[in-house]
Amino acid sequence: MKRLALYHLETLLWIARLGTFRAAAERLNTTQPAISARVREMEDQLGVALFRKEGRGVVLTAKGRELVRDCEPLFAGFERALLKASDFAGATGVVRLGAGEIAAATCLPGFVNAVEQDLPGVALEIEVDLTARMLQQVQAGRSDLVFLAGPVASPGLVTAAIGAVGLVWVASPATAAKGGFAHALPVWSLPPNSPIHGVMRESLSANGVSPRGIATCNNVRLLVEIVLGGEGAAVLPEPMVRADLASGALVEVLPRPERGLRFEAAIRAREEDPLILELFRRAGGLRI
Repeated sequence: MKRLALYHLETLLWIARLGTFRAAAERLNTTQPAISARVREMEDQLGVALFRKEGRGVVLTAKGRELVRDCEPLFAGFERALLKASDFAGATGVVRLGAGEIAAATCLPGFVNAVEQDLPGVALEIEVDLTARMLQQVQAGRSDLVFLAGPVASPGLVTAAIGAVGLVWVASPATAAKGGFAHALPVWSLPPNSPIHGVMRESLSANGVSPRGIATCNNVRLLVEIVLGGEGAAVLPEPMVRADLASGALVEVLPRPERGLRFEAAIRAREEDPLILELFRRAGGLRI
């Protein structure tokens, strides 16, 4: 009878984490039939069923849960020992990074460049989306490491603060010249689930401004273009409008909000993959 190999154990752990054979196949860069074959080999060798179908996915049997619980720390320890022996220089695999748009523009490029130089065997897959969706992605195991506007409070995550950026109220010179910009044109903002939206409302209240209306857009760069076009005012991350302020294309129209935008790196609290833990350690050293 064929002995079980490390790739069998790796397959078991990724199916348990992601919930489907297809997702595990994508993660391990193989095919769904190959994953199914590995599961059959494990079950034949052990003489027990490890998974049962439930809807469109699979769930672990009692024996499967017990095996995952016992083997997960062993497999993680084995990987960690090998990677530490090579100072992670020999690390390989695909790591899925997630980032909010602002984080992607401010802290992600330097991190990606460092990983590519130090860990050439590691391939990065990057997804840029809203903070709320990035949280869902990392909690579900579809992202390994995320960079988010914080603060992030979740018992299922471990976070590391990586700095903050200031926010500025900006509008085009033509908008500002009209006087009382907020009364004449709408305020633009990211959606209500964005930290910036909360800062925007706090700042308007602190300055005694009642805008004609608040319009939202889920893309920061598009917000910058809208404001540049004279369609209103917005509170935006200073680094993303610094050049426009310097050139005079935008001007500040209200005092800068006292509260800036904090950024954090986050992984699952139960994360045991040594490569992900090493990247999280490196991410914690970033400073915006």
